[in-house]
Amino acid sequence: MRLVGEFLCEDDDIKKQGAVVLQTDRGTEVGTVLTEPAPQTPPTENLPPRLPADDVSTERSSQTGPGGEAEQAPDASAGQETGSTLGRVLRRATSEDFRKMREIRLTSCPAEEQYCRNRIRELELPMKLVHVEHLFGGEKIIFYFLADGRVDFRELVKDLAGQYHTRIEMKQIGVRDEARLLGDREHCGMTLCCQTFLKGFEPITMKMAKNQKATLDPSKISGHCGRLMCCLRYEDATYAEYKRKLPKKGSRIITTKGVGQVINYDILSQKVTIETDDRRRLVVAVDEVQGRDTADRSKDKSQKGRQRSKKTTAVPRRKSNSKNRP
Repeated sequence: MRLVGEFLCEDDDIKKQGAVVLQTDRGTEVGTVLTEPAPQTPPTENLPPRLPADDVSTERSSQTGPGGEAEQAPDASAGQETGSTLGRVLRRATSEDFRKMREIRLTSCPAEEQYCRNRIRELELPMKLVHVEHLFGGEKIIFYFLADGRVDFRELVKDLAGQYHTRIEMKQIGVRDEARLLGDREHCGMTLCCQTFLKGFEPITMKMAKNQKATLDPSKISGHCGRLMCCLRYEDATYAEYKRKLPKKGSRIITTKGVGQVINYDILSQKVTIETDDRRRLVVAVDEVQGRDTADRSKDKSQKGRQRSKKTTAVPRRKSNSKNRP
């Protein structure tokens, strides 16, 4: 799932963008170095659990030992601490390691995926296999799948454990994780954010798209996963801050060019469009706004006062009692 984290390293000769063999809580894996080694204070003795692959869309995970008995996998987020290490660097990757990785990617994973698909079809399980991850050390094989609800895959796990004689983990994921595993590039032409630097998924709303004046066509603001694009969140705070500096639509303001009612605004350029009493439309910058029209403000107060007076003078009707009628 392309997770990013800190690892303990005793070798000072590790270089950026180099491949290294790692020992994690899952087993032996291969990773890419992103930074030069730096001293860590204080040293971490007990390694906490690995960062969660997706703290939103991952729903269910189960794993088995070689015997094939399914058990619920521990919560990946339990005991997680900010800045803690995820494991230890064992050594730099060698040519033999690269050959083994290539064999796993081109031979082992496709064969395991095909076998699992066939068993799912034979057992008629309501699930869709998305991806197979074979750990470099062979300690575990992880099968990622999509499903609408809970699936009884105990028989499937027993077959997989008996076939490959290693620990089997079935992990139910969401559509965003599917895009992270299988996706390539987004509308912008760049690699998916969830494949490069995003660690977790935060909720994205249509309000963010509206504030940024983005088109509301779902096909244009939806990502590879079919959900709203994560990049809508990146500038949302800036748009919200700039929007607070602008007068609201429908309010009457006084500007250096005249008095008028706000009918539109441009958040990034910090300009508003007003319509004057003589039906002229003017575009003015926020710096040219001198204040709100006092006549408009007094009008609002008088309207609110009339509403309050109506509320205080209103008398509720009483129900007539037919028994008391003469």
